[in-house]
Amino acid sequence: MKIFVIRHAESQWNVIGKYQGILNPDLTELGIKQAKALAKALKNKGIKIIFTSPLKRTKKTAEILAEELGVPLYEDERIIEIDHGVWSGLKIEEVQQKFPEMYETWLKTPWNVKFPRGESLEEVYKRVKDFLNFLKEEHGNENIAIVSHTVPIRTLYCAFLELPLNYFWSFGCDNASYSILLWEENKRMIFKLNITSHLEEENLHKEELRAL
Repeated sequence: MKIFVIRHAESQWNVIGKYQGILNPDLTELGIKQAKALAKALKNKGIKIIFTSPLKRTKKTAEILAEELGVPLYEDERIIEIDHGVWSGLKIEEVQQKFPEMYETWLKTPWNVKFPRGESLEEVYKRVKDFLNFLKEEHGNENIAIVSHTVPIRTLYCAFLELPLNYFWSFGCDNASYSILLWEENKRMIFKLNITSHLEEENLHKEELRAL
């Protein structure tokens, strides 16, 4: 089984450094171009089905992929972004000013953060692990793509490799990147991680702030 793990293309709030959480900004014009370049890169990879978070930035990315690849697309709440609670809609500098201790904890030991009126990493871990088990049970012999967000993707890698959440910040996760997970009977491997060459070829790659 191959799982193609895709982060959504650039959103309107990625550009200005706002925490999005489960709020719903759309893709930018650059983001749409990134999604199209990504779709071309994945055209002949044998993907049979796509699952997406229901938010606009993921769903629009996934729709562009599904159209290019000619495969079915399904929404799944289990791979939605973490609910950033009171951080949602705030810029990084606003979070640094209003929640300095929590912000520092998020950068150093994010597994210790429970966002007020939001979620914790442990809660995200449980739902993405449940989603992985669903994929293995229902689509264990297929190539699957999922379109999600930074927090559930990094958490999914921990769940997939059976690592503690201490490794959360260990994985790159750029806009419109894809990674390939191999899941065999007795082996789990991140075969490729955070591929963005399709963006670099068309000068569509932009670095994003790590804290997001």
